[in-house]
Amino acid sequence: MTVLLALPVVLPLLGAAVSLTISGHRRVQRILGVAVCAATLGNAGVVLQRVDAGGTQATQLGGWPAPIGITLVADRFSAVMLAISMAMVLAVLVYALGQLDPAREDSYFHPVYLILTAGVAASFLTGDLFNLFVAFEMMLTASYVLLTLGGTGEQVRSGMTYVVISLVASILLVTAVALIYAATGTVNMAELAGRLDAVPDGLRTALGLLLLCVFGVKAAIFPLFFWLPDAYPTAPTPITALFAGLLTKVGLYAIIRTQTLLFASPEPSSLLLVIAGATMVVGVLGAISQNDVKRILSFHIISQIGYMVLGLGLFSLAGLAGAILYIVHHIVVKTTLFLVGGLVETATGTGALSELHGLARRAPVLAWLFLLPALSLAGLPPFSGFVAKLTLVQAGLALDRELVVAVSLLVSLLTLFSMTKIWAGAFWGDPAEAAAPPIVGGQPLRLPAPMVGATASLVALSLVIAVGSGPLYALSERAAADLLDSGSYTSAVFGGAAR
Repeated sequence: MTVLLALPVVLPLLGAAVSLTISGHRRVQRILGVAVCAATLGNAGVVLQRVDAGGTQATQLGGWPAPIGITLVADRFSAVMLAISMAMVLAVLVYALGQLDPAREDSYFHPVYLILTAGVAASFLTGDLFNLFVAFEMMLTASYVLLTLGGTGEQVRSGMTYVVISLVASILLVTAVALIYAATGTVNMAELAGRLDAVPDGLRTALGLLLLCVFGVKAAIFPLFFWLPDAYPTAPTPITALFAGLLTKVGLYAIIRTQTLLFASPEPSSLLLVIAGATMVVGVLGAISQNDVKRILSFHIISQIGYMVLGLGLFSLAGLAGAILYIVHHIVVKTTLFLVGGLVETATGTGALSELHGLARRAPVLAWLFLLPALSLAGLPPFSGFVAKLTLVQAGLALDRELVVAVSLLVSLLTLFSMTKIWAGAFWGDPAEAAAPPIVGGQPLRLPAPMVGATASLVALSLVIAVGSGPLYALSERAAADLLDSGSYTSAVFGGAAR
């Protein structure tokens, strides 16, 4: 298992190094990038299978025992996150290959993309807070480059906001790590799970709130979300889709990991439930007020994060299981919708609803690629979004949290309204009324096969999640049980030795 846990980080880094040395050979770079991402996805699938069968697994790099050395840990939650994230990385890369012009393709795209992949994988697998900081920085440094790739003025302006906010969050994170080390003498999360109990309650609460704020910026929870709607829509579509699907979920993963392992609560957290409700409401209201496909979808990232925080705030097996199921559903659906938005822009040259009409007639396949994930995002049966929201609603009602459940249902209705707004503006109506005519006058639209194929594969995956929601929820319950049982995590890291 030692090699299997290290490969998701090592493979992309080695691939990035090789890709840099062959920067003049675009075709070879493309083949290498796809091969590395496919191998990493296969490895992640094996890790998930073995962890689900045998429980939490850990390895100590270099043979140094924990907590001295670098520890990699995979429980069911991190293994699920790793597998679904690597699937998105591969699909988005295939989509990007259909969009990028080989003659004008930036030679740094593939190496930086693989570094981002390594950072995402390391964030899910690392077993200590300092290396979590390192993984975040690896991921964010690559994201800075990808966000401004192409160098348009609008991209640079929006990217600066993202860079500044991320740097501030990184400073706060390394400060929080230093304070935790000063208070406990360790940054190994398995060891911290025991040592934080000896810290005075006031200091322990302050450290928990500091980490919540730091990771909350990265996850875009209320009120720390303000940077996201301006930063994401201006980036190239593949980058926006990957960021939308993954980067905020990495921040959310860190929140769930630290709040359950280090700052566990025996009862629902009123603070987290308030944050969840506010995040849902602010995000969906922002989406309704927009008139551009990507901006509507960007605000929905914020809104949907609230549902995941709701599951965490309940601090119950059902609540956490619902949150995990919702994360899996949302990563797939949100990535898909942004890829569809990119297809719309490729076909018409714009994403403004005021300039789009009649795409359902001109591109019926594109209409279906939007409609299915849109209905899932809104939570209509029998799609994956309905199953995920139903589990959260049931978990909330079981703990008598009717108010936040009511808010979540209202937000679902408003989400459906905003999706119908996109449908009515972009896909319905007479194509002749469009202010931005399609690039192929009078003929059915033709889109690059890799872009359509990658998007269709994710739509199919979202349908598979809906059909297989029973087994997937059972896996989510087992993952939630891992989160609530810090002893299994600690035993895996220290080989069963008491700490």
